[in-house]
Amino acid sequence: MNRQFGGFLLFMVTVLGADVTGKWSGSFDVTGPDGETKQSIAYMSLKQSGTEITGTAGPDENQQWPILNGKIDEDKITFEVQTDKPLIKFDLRLVEGHLKGEAKGEKDGKTVKASVDLTRKAD
Repeated sequence: MNRQFGGFLLFMVTVLGADVTGKWSGSFDVTGPDGETKQSIAYMSLKQSGTEITGTAGPDENQQWPILNGKIDEDKITFEVQTDKPLIKFDLRLVEGHLKGEAKGEKDGKTVKASVDLTRKAD
């Protein structure tokens, strides 16, 4: 590979950010309207194509829902998941190999939030 082409590739990786394609799992700690926090887990299978994110998300590999309106802008990832109950909106950032951020949904007219911290699983 010549030096100019290598420099161009480095520039494109920097501009486009990291590729988040893969399987991710980790903590999904839910705080209810009463302030009580319950520890849970989340599992996601993401596919990135340019700035579009598709795939599925749920509590484990067997229970998954499609990702809707998925976007990535540098290290910021946003998408929605329509579960059997509420629509959950995710606002995550890629930080040192982790997808970290918040998920929000409404249940019975009350807002439920979750703190999310996922790491990529080895294939």
